[in-house]
Amino acid sequence: MSTRKLYAIAMIGAVALLGWQTTRGQGPKPKDEMMELYGLFVDAVEQVEENYVRPVSRKELLESALRGMLNDLDPHSSYINTSQWKDFRKTIEGRFGGIGISVGMDQELNRLKVMAPMVGTPAYAAGVMAGDVILDIDGKSTEGLDPEKAVEVLQGRPGTEVKLNVLHETNGKTEVLTMNRAIIEIPSVLGDSRKPDDTWDFMIEKDRKIGYVRIAQFVQNTTEEVRGALADLTAQGMKGLILDLRDDPGGMLSSAVEVSDLFLEEGQIVSTKGRSVPPRTYQAEKPGTFTGFPMVVLVNQNSASASEIVSAALQDQKRAQVVGQRSFGKGSVQNIIDLDDGNSVLKLTVATYWRPSGKNIHRFKNAKETDEWGVKPNDGLEVKLTPEEYVTWAMGRRDRDLITSKGGKLKEKSGAKPKREYSDKQLIKAQDVVKAEIEKLAAAAE
Repeated sequence: MSTRKLYAIAMIGAVALLGWQTTRGQGPKPKDEMMELYGLFVDAVEQVEENYVRPVSRKELLESALRGMLNDLDPHSSYINTSQWKDFRKTIEGRFGGIGISVGMDQELNRLKVMAPMVGTPAYAAGVMAGDVILDIDGKSTEGLDPEKAVEVLQGRPGTEVKLNVLHETNGKTEVLTMNRAIIEIPSVLGDSRKPDDTWDFMIEKDRKIGYVRIAQFVQNTTEEVRGALADLTAQGMKGLILDLRDDPGGMLSSAVEVSDLFLEEGQIVSTKGRSVPPRTYQAEKPGTFTGFPMVVLVNQNSASASEIVSAALQDQKRAQVVGQRSFGKGSVQNIIDLDDGNSVLKLTVATYWRPSGKNIHRFKNAKETDEWGVKPNDGLEVKLTPEEYVTWAMGRRDRDLITSKGGKLKEKSGAKPKREYSDKQLIKAQDVVKAEIEKLAAAAE
């Protein structure tokens, strides 16, 4: 899988926002060498102003220069102007307008690439999948299109139509998908099936009392939603839990820490290290912890950032076993730094985060499969899906999620195709592991 440029883009979808905080730029004062470089930059700007084929404002040139500089540093640093910052905040708060996908940049094709569609959104309903390359939007090519510029292309009045020509990573086929823009409520915590009133049923196996909680993305309200689901499951006598983080692109560092803390009484959750920021360690605290039951965490190749923090912490602290496929390997921390104009900010990578075991999570450029990065399943618990199996699972899961109900009667979306039958080998394995652990505890108690 090619390296992705991840951006939290309000009109497209939330992405992996790890550890944002507001600071003031306190860089070193310009030296002689810097003044010479400033002179070179000013000369280039003047040449563009005088000779470029069309008039370009200095503000436009400066913002383009800033974006180019930050994009060259790493895939996760970016310049955000005033209007973009307002939209960026909406992704953190969990509500914004758009089609509901998080995107990055496919380095090989130099086009937008889908990190993940958000459950229940227009893009999700239309069939957009993680890994899809967006070839054009409304007939206009995305080649070289900066992910932040894509906001301007995809944003629009709710109800208006947009067409995406996508190249499916899984089968190599192209498809034009049509959808209507909408106000996006970011879904965070979901179950496996719905109750008659359309709320999620978090008990996946009622006889064995096995709970199932799926986190689509880590936003501000994630911890409270998980806590509510766990309280409901506890009241039903839950004996084991499956935490599904597959296709979860991540989110806020604070939410990842808080969710981890729900399951850990003590010990380290994650630590961050950087060149110009003090190292920081996040510790679990006992109050409010849900314990006394075995856990399995499900991850796959699209589980990134915050989802990797949670799965790594629970695995290293031996609170849960990990089932599925190796995670994505996004372990960098971005801070939000105010610029002197007071109207724009930098989202700048300042640190990387590390597992409680001290191992690295981030997949650095040119990293090999044999290198240490990401979160691997526990020994004997790797369950790989072929590209075809992943498509079947993703589409089947999507169809199941799209079912709605009214008055206790289930209804399909008007004109919808019949639900796809699919097998979830990874979830089946997770259930088997939880059952075995429940039986062990029961035998030990006798």
